[in-house]
Amino acid sequence: MSKDNQYRITVEHLDDNQQSIQQLQFEFQDREDLFKLVENLKIGSGLPESDATKLSVGLRLLGPLMMHNRKHPLFIDFMPHFKTFMQNLKTTVKNAVTNK
Repeated sequence: MSKDNQYRITVEHLDDNQQSIQQLQFEFQDREDLFKLVENLKIGSGLPESDATKLSVGLRLLGPLMMHNRKHPLFIDFMPHFKTFMQNLKTTVKNAVTNK
């Protein structure tokens, strides 16, 4: 069985001089290689690289959280739509990466 990958996310609120005024940081584990997912989404999504990176990280944070809490009232109505979105995204990216 493969070991989960460990990641640390740091978000900084920057002032006009690019100095950090506030920061939050958290760690999470993921079975997926986040860096590989980012690269594949950059290639296959058709989005600008910066947007593909944000989408990759956001989805890897949201997806497992939703699955873990799938019966929670906050997620129950959104889950079918998220599933459809993810299936479409995976197919789109897979086809683009394969045909690269």
